[in-house]
Amino acid sequence: MKTWHYASPTNEQLQTTEAQLPGLIENGTVTPQTRVWSSGMANWTPAVEVLPELFGHTGSQSGPPPIQPEPPAIAQTSHEIDYEIFGDDMQIVEVELDPGETVIAEAGAMNYVEQDITFEAKMGDGSTPNEGVMGKLLAVGKRALTGESIFMTHFTHAGSSEKRRVAFAAPFPGKIIPVDLSQVGGEITCQKDSFLCAAKGTQVTIAFSKRLGAGFFGGEGFILQKLKGDGKAFLHAGGTVIERELKGETLRVDTGCIVGFSPGIDYDIERSGNLKSMFFGGEGLFLATLRGHGRVYLQSLPFSRLADRVLRSAPSAGGSAQGEGSVLGGLGRLIDGD
Repeated sequence: MKTWHYASPTNEQLQTTEAQLPGLIENGTVTPQTRVWSSGMANWTPAVEVLPELFGHTGSQSGPPPIQPEPPAIAQTSHEIDYEIFGDDMQIVEVELDPGETVIAEAGAMNYVEQDITFEAKMGDGSTPNEGVMGKLLAVGKRALTGESIFMTHFTHAGSSEKRRVAFAAPFPGKIIPVDLSQVGGEITCQKDSFLCAAKGTQVTIAFSKRLGAGFFGGEGFILQKLKGDGKAFLHAGGTVIERELKGETLRVDTGCIVGFSPGIDYDIERSGNLKSMFFGGEGLFLATLRGHGRVYLQSLPFSRLADRVLRSAPSAGGSAQGEGSVLGGLGRLIDGD
């Protein structure tokens, strides 16, 4: 039997069954103008419009409800760009621009550019074109804190027809991660050297770790990078990158392996175990913890860890050759041509 809800004169929500409605109408509890609702209805509606037969009417007294106009679409503030990623371990992202569109990138990230695309080094990301001198200086100071160049390069399609492309290369072996900021709450917090490029309108700023423990031992430091906007941004990280969706769970991660996370994720650190595990387990003293609701990006091989392994294994720096050379050592490598 169908269940109905009706509003009292004091706007209290009450419930009844379809069989009880005639009695409520007869004793005046439900009047023609009493607002009612049942499953399948979009809004609360006067009873006479949805139950005309119970009030002795053959149809609606006031006619069909007016058609409500659709709410206006919110205009996208960032430029809308298309892209394609090439390669496996040393990737390139090729961004396709329509006339007038712009993509911003870290200085030195460009790999190749087609005709009609002009580029210019500017102080800032261009997300606030009317920003004053002090605002620009503050933005430059924030970029200096992250260790990035104080300039960003703006690539603009200055032609009048056809699409043109500009490509940006990964700075070390790893993966390029496309992130649609409009799909992750309008912002993402990431490690300070992971930003590669983004559509113009994306604000590239910094975020400070709120906890001393996470700042000292979390592997990401006190200063993180934050990207805000509603367009596409591209991050780069080492090794293999995986994406995890947390729905209230807690994820413990090796320090330094966090690439970025969306709003709703809480970032902290905790001990990796008991004293024996901390000192002899090989996982370090602390693990980074991520908990909450949102999206998380993780990398398998941070660049600092890769560089450390390369330096330790370099024979010229006193390291031992692995998987190559001969038992004669340096003389054997000389004979081999190394």
